[in-house]
Amino acid sequence: MKKVVAVLLACVMILALAACSAPAAQSNAQANNPQPTQEGSAQGNNAQAAQAKGELTFVIVPKCVHEWFDAVAYGANEGAAALSASTGINIKIDYRAPSTAEVTAQNAVLEQAAATNPDGIVLDPVDYSGGKQIIDEIQKKGIPVILFDARVPGSGLPAVGNDFSEQAELEARDLAKRIGEKGKVAIMHSVPTSANHSERYETFKKVLAEYPNIEVVEASPCQDNYQIAQQSAAATIAAHPDLVGFLCVDASGPIGISAAIEEAGKQDQITFVGAENLLQILQYIKKGTMVCSYSTKPQMQGAQAVQLLYQAHLGMELPQFVDTGILYIDSENVDEWIAIAEAGKTN
Repeated sequence: MKKVVAVLLACVMILALAACSAPAAQSNAQANNPQPTQEGSAQGNNAQAAQAKGELTFVIVPKCVHEWFDAVAYGANEGAAALSASTGINIKIDYRAPSTAEVTAQNAVLEQAAATNPDGIVLDPVDYSGGKQIIDEIQKKGIPVILFDARVPGSGLPAVGNDFSEQAELEARDLAKRIGEKGKVAIMHSVPTSANHSERYETFKKVLAEYPNIEVVEASPCQDNYQIAQQSAAATIAAHPDLVGFLCVDASGPIGISAAIEEAGKQDQITFVGAENLLQILQYIKKGTMVCSYSTKPQMQGAQAVQLLYQAHLGMELPQFVDTGILYIDSENVDEWIAIAEAGKTN
C-alpha cells in the first residue's frame, strides 16, 4: 500500500511543482526578451492577476451523487491543497452533485454554479448535446470548462480521463479468455446519453462479436444506480439461467451485478469482469464474486483537472486530453487497494 500511496502523492506534487514553475519560466523568458509576444503578455497578466486575487474557486459538477465522484472530489481537494501550498494562492473546491444522472438536473446545477462566478468548472456531462447551450454561455462569461471522465470529440473542451475503448476491450477479452471463448454473456449499459458509457458499451459488442461461440444478451441500463443495476442483473440472470459471463460500463454495475449474482447463488457459474476501485467493488473481488477490475483513476482525474484549470487561469495552452491510465485489480493485489480505499474514507 505504501508504494501505491507514494506514487499517487508524488503525482500530485509533480502537478503542483509544474504549476508553480510555469509563471517563473514565463518571468525568466520575459526578462531575456524585453518585447514579449502578445500571448506571453496575456499569460503573464493572468499569472499576476491570480497572485493579486489570492484565491481561486473551482467548481466540480459530476453526473450525480455517487462514491466514484466522491473519489474525484477527494483527488481534486488533494490537488488543490498541493497547488495552494506551492503557489501561495488559496484554491478552493466547490463540489456540486446533481441528485440524479439526468441532463435537466445537471443543467440546473451548472446554472447555479455559473451564477457564483467561479474561476473554472470541471464537468462530467450526462449529455453534452443537452447541456451545450449552458456550457457555451458559461464560456462566454470567461469561465473555463474542463471535462473529466468523458471527453467529447469535436467540443474543443480539454478533458481528463482514460481510453474507454481500451478499458472495455481489456475487460471483454479477459472475460472471453476466462470462459473459454464460448457461452452466453450479458452486458449492461448505464446512462445511454453518456459518451464514456456508450463508448465502453459499443466496444464490448464489437470485441465480443469476434468470438463466434459467444452469445451476447443485453441487460437493461442501470442509470448509474446500484439498486437499478441489481434489479436489471437479477432479471437477466433469471431470464438466462445458462449465463456464464457479465460485463458493465460504470461503477454502479459492479455493485448491483455482484449482489444479484450472490442472491442467485451463481458465483461459481457466472464470471464477472468489472470496472472501478470503490471499496464495495474491491470487497466483491476479495470474495471472488468479481474476478477482477479494470479501473479508472478517479482521484488522479480530480487532481489533474484542478491542475488544468489553474493552467487555464494563467492563460497557458492546454492539452486536449490527459490520459490518467487504467489499473488492474484482482485477488493478488486487492488487499492493497482495500487499504487505500479505507484510508480515503477516513481522510
